[in-house]
Amino acid sequence: MTFTGLNIVGVLVAFFFSFASGAIWFGPKTFYPVWMKARGIESGQLSANQNKPALMFGGTIIGLAIQVTTLGLIINSLQKFQPNLGILDGAGIGFALGVGISMFSSLSHRLFSGETLKVWIIETANDAINLTIAGAIIAYLN
Repeated sequence: MTFTGLNIVGVLVAFFFSFASGAIWFGPKTFYPVWMKARGIESGQLSANQNKPALMFGGTIIGLAIQVTTLGLIINSLQKFQPNLGILDGAGIGFALGVGISMFSSLSHRLFSGETLKVWIIETANDAINLTIAGAIIAYLN
């Protein structure tokens, strides 16, 4: 993989899309209440010990930056050998990584930690959707 030719604008657009999508996905009118209830937090509010915004948002930002940069590097590298790699190809790569790696790498951890499949689906479906769309964005702008 190479950074040569990597379109930073595409990676940044994909990052901001993913961050905004996650904010909507886990918003108070969307999956946040269902997710919290599935996690066993009936009040919908994190305890003082759990609520660490700097850590939560900082970790989210770093994680998303690494995800979309890695996706960008993979797509950029593939485009070196397949210059006609387009939007649907990028979306397919993002989907494969989102479902095949992102979602299923955490399944056993969730099951062994006692969390429900509902929690796993809510959390990881957002990752898979974001990586699919991020892949399309990066392929288009690269």
